[in-house]
Amino acid sequence: MKFRLPQFVFALACALALGAAGARAQAAVSQRASVAVLDLGETEAGRRIGDELSAALASTSHFAVVNRAQSRAAARGVGYASSLNLTLAEARDLGAAIGCDFYVTGEAQTLRRTSTARPDYFESYASLFLVSAETGRLVLWEHVAAESSAPEEAEKSLLVELRARASRYAEFISKSQAAERSERLSARARADSAVAFEEVPDEGSPAAVNFRAPQPYRSLRPAYPETAARASVAATVDALVEVDAAGEVKDIEIVRWAGYGLDEAVTATVRQLHFRPATRDGRAVPVRVLLRYNFRRPADEAKGKG
Repeated sequence: MKFRLPQFVFALACALALGAAGARAQAAVSQRASVAVLDLGETEAGRRIGDELSAALASTSHFAVVNRAQSRAAARGVGYASSLNLTLAEARDLGAAIGCDFYVTGEAQTLRRTSTARPDYFESYASLFLVSAETGRLVLWEHVAAESSAPEEAEKSLLVELRARASRYAEFISKSQAAERSERLSARARADSAVAFEEVPDEGSPAAVNFRAPQPYRSLRPAYPETAARASVAATVDALVEVDAAGEVKDIEIVRWAGYGLDEAVTATVRQLHFRPATRDGRAVPVRVLLRYNFRRPADEAKGKG
């Protein structure tokens, strides 16, 4: 059967329109963030809650959620052992192994609690760490908890709350993607005009000859936040700090994160610092210096003072 020209043109236009619509739909799917949910600790509760959170995120239709077995196998393959205190490089390597844009790790448990002010009860909680696989940064940390007189009811209430928050996590990931794109563009725009911050050389290296590292005028200790105290967190936070030729802090990047409010405590403390500037051959120079802060559990601190 032969088409007359008008019919053929109409059919071709319809085919092109359908093809374009299909391409747009495929592009929309491909642009969805891929998200993996790792086991939230080594407990059965951690695995169950991880399964439920993964299902809740998938139900929002905002994400392409990585198969749980696949993400679990990939994490084991690179030696990941549920650490919640990663460097940016370690976090990026884990994300690359999984093959995702973002991933969720953390800790979840259901525990019996005792109190002098009330009868014993059960708390089911999840400490969630949302990590960008591209940058390795911890982009969101939060602690979600529920209580009940029975462990099953506590966990059920926690899962209800996590499902309710799934759409908010979707929105947060979309904003994080947009911020990362904007940051890449800004970095390229600033590349030619940016101040060249010298890396602090290793002690004893040839580059360390006639170099003096920046020295803070006073030593400040970050606060140990209540969010960390409740979880008895021991961790290390590393901050890469740009100090200009006047000894002022220009930029801070957390390059080993820990969550629980510790990263924010370090950032707030570093912003208060003023330095004797670094010098090379007696001349002040802008540098990038790594500052490390070790946090110990309150019980360990008390033992150390004895």
